[in-house]
Amino acid sequence: MNKNCSLCRVTLTSMDTLLGENKLSDGGVLCNQCLDKASNVNQELLYNLSNFSIEDIKSLLDKPIQPAIKPKQTLSVVTESASYTISREEYKRRRRKIKHELEELNASLSVFTKGEIKELPYLIPEDEKIIAITDAQFINTLDAGVLVVTPLRILSVSKSMFGAAKINNYPNEKIKAVNFVAHQRSPIIQLHSDERLVEFECYMDKEDAEKFYDRIKELYNTSEMQDQKQRHTPVKEISSKEIFEQLEQLGKLRENGILTDAEFTEQKRKLLEQLK
Repeated sequence: MNKNCSLCRVTLTSMDTLLGENKLSDGGVLCNQCLDKASNVNQELLYNLSNFSIEDIKSLLDKPIQPAIKPKQTLSVVTESASYTISREEYKRRRRKIKHELEELNASLSVFTKGEIKELPYLIPEDEKIIAITDAQFINTLDAGVLVVTPLRILSVSKSMFGAAKINNYPNEKIKAVNFVAHQRSPIIQLHSDERLVEFECYMDKEDAEKFYDRIKELYNTSEMQDQKQRHTPVKEISSKEIFEQLEQLGKLRENGILTDAEFTEQKRKLLEQLK
């Protein structure tokens, strides 16, 4: 197994192989930095790298000419994923951005998430930054997966070996809280949405799952976040008639001893404020 880049000879990192297997036709492997450098000359390398040898890459970098082995045209100009299309050039730009963000986060992702990582450029636009990512799959399932957090949402991306990727999008305004639950087998990330509780099992790296939670807990579990949600939540207007009906019901509850005078006064005050 190759441990060094075939071009610059630096030691390969997990990120070099995670963001697409950078394998050449002769069995060599490129680091991401060398792949970016070569793809600036011929962007086809991003999609058909396995059709190029290290000699082809060296020739490309020496002179911007077509490689001796012409890659097969197996990818259309527009690629479809997650029910929408993006151009090849846009995919390339997004992929570079995502690679840079994962490197900044020092992401510790398993080799089983390569398929999910390749889906991210289709899902995350250039103006949306990844602020946290970890291996995580829906609890009690066998599909590998990742949880991705941006300032706008949490994305769950999971992909079985032969099936299509399953995408679940949780906008921040729908999320009430996020919890971390320690478990002897593997930790669990709990996502409390408006509709239900969703649980993700972090079976690959317990420490990374905890770091992931530490990065996002203040975003989702602070009073500031709750205030933001309230500002984004439409307030249903109540008519004067409805308010007076509720005041009448409050009076009956006090008469029947269900509400104390103090409770009645407080609820009455809240209702009357809505008339202002």
